[in-house]
Formats: sequence, structure tokens, C-alpha cells
Amino acid sequence: MATKKAATAQNALKPLETAVSAGQETVETVVKANSDATAKQYEQTVALTKDQMEKVSAMVFQSYDELFQLNKANTDALMSATNTFAKGVESIGTELMAITKGSFENNVAIAKKMMGAKNFQEVIDLQSDLTRASFDKALAQSAKLTELSVKVANETFEPLQATFQATVE
Repeated sequence: MATKKAATAQNALKPLETAVSAGQETVETVVKANSDATAKQYEQTVALTKDQMEKVSAMVFQSYDELFQLNKANTDALMSATNTFAKGVESIGTELMAITKGSFENNVAIAKKMMGAKNFQEVIDLQSDLTRASFDKALAQSAKLTELSVKVANETFEPLQATFQATVE
């Protein structure tokens, strides 16, 4: 009876063993196919890279002087643009500081006026005037900062654009 149960158990495991074996063969086939494909791609990539490097090296050595001059011009243009940008940012910072200082002084003056108000209607009128004046001033300052920013951007890109034009020609 025990032998019969063992034989039945072994017979029950045979389809599982067959499936595992087939799965293992499939995995081995896929791994081998991928390995072969990867090796072939690697060889092609190395050959292509070698060809491209030879072409690039030849081009670099042929036009080294041109490249050096171009890099020098690009570096000079970049330095000029950087200096212009730094000066522009400084002028924008100075303008922002002036706006902040003016705003602070204006707020102190308005606070003094509000403290001296004799009634609630006078406070409302002062607040209304403050709001209108603040809005007008904000628009004017925004326009001035925008104009200054555009000027800085244009001046910054002038040397870069000139170098680009020279390079294209």
C-alpha cells in the first residue's frame, strides 16, 4: 500500500517535473538568444564607435586652429556677456533697493497721517488714497523694472549674438 502511494505521488509529480524542465529549457533558450544578440550589438557598437572616433579625430586635427579661434571668440563673448549681466543685475538690485526704501518711507509717512486722523472717515479716505497711489506706483515701478530687465537681457546677448553671427558666416 505504501509503495502504491509513493508510485501515485511520483506519477502526480511527473507533469510538474516536465513543466519545470520545459520552463527551464525556455529560459535557457531566451537567455542564450539575448546573450548572442547583446554580444552582436556590442560588437557593432564598438566598431561604429571606433569608426566615428577616427572620423572625429581626423576632423579635430584638421581644423584645430579654427576650433581654437572659435573657442577663444566664444569665451571672450561669454565673458563679455557675463560682465554685462553682472552689471545689469547690480543695477536692477540698486533699483529694487530704491523702490524698497521709497516704499518704507512712504509707509511711515502714511502711518503718521493715519495716527493723526481725527475721525474714521479720514482714515478711510487716507487708506483709499494710499491704495490708489500704491497701485499707480506699483505699475510704474513694474514698467521700469521690466524695461531695465529687457535692456539687461538685450545687452547681455549682444556679444553672444555677434559671435554666433560670425560663426554662421
